[in-house]
Amino acid sequence: MASMTLPAAAASEPMMELNTTPLIDIMLVLLVMFIITIPPQSHAVKLDLPSDRTEWQPDPLRNKVVVTEGGQYLFNGEPAGAPQLTTLFERMAQMPSAPELQLQPAPRAPYGAVDEVLVRAKRAELTRLGFVGNEAYRHF
Repeated sequence: MASMTLPAAAASEPMMELNTTPLIDIMLVLLVMFIITIPPQSHAVKLDLPSDRTEWQPDPLRNKVVVTEGGQYLFNGEPAGAPQLTTLFERMAQMPSAPELQLQPAPRAPYGAVDEVLVRAKRAELTRLGFVGNEAYRHF
C-alpha cells in the first residue's frame, strides 16, 4: 500500500486559515476589564422631561427662572442671586398648591448655572418643574 503524502508544492504553501478564537477571547477580557474599571455616576439630577405637546393649557400659577448666557438668574423677570432662589423655592414648596417652576436657559448658558437651579429646586422638594423654550433646541 502506498503511503499518503502531500505533494511538495502543497506542503510549502502558506496556511490560509487564521484561528480567531484567541483574539476574540482577548477582546472579551479587555471589554470586561474596561466595564469594571469605569467609575459609576456619582452626581445625577433625575428629571422627567416634558414631551413636545402643544395642547397643554397655560397655568396661571407659574414662576419662571431664566438663566442668562452670563450665568445670571432672572426670577419672573427680576434679577436674583442663588441664595434668593433657594428662599423663593422653599416658599413655593410650602404653598398648599405648589406652583409650577419654569426653567428657561439661554442657548449659551453655562451648564453649571442651569444645574444649580435644578439642584436647588430638588433640595426644596419642588415637584412641578417645566422647561420652557425647548423648541429652540430642536435643530441645535
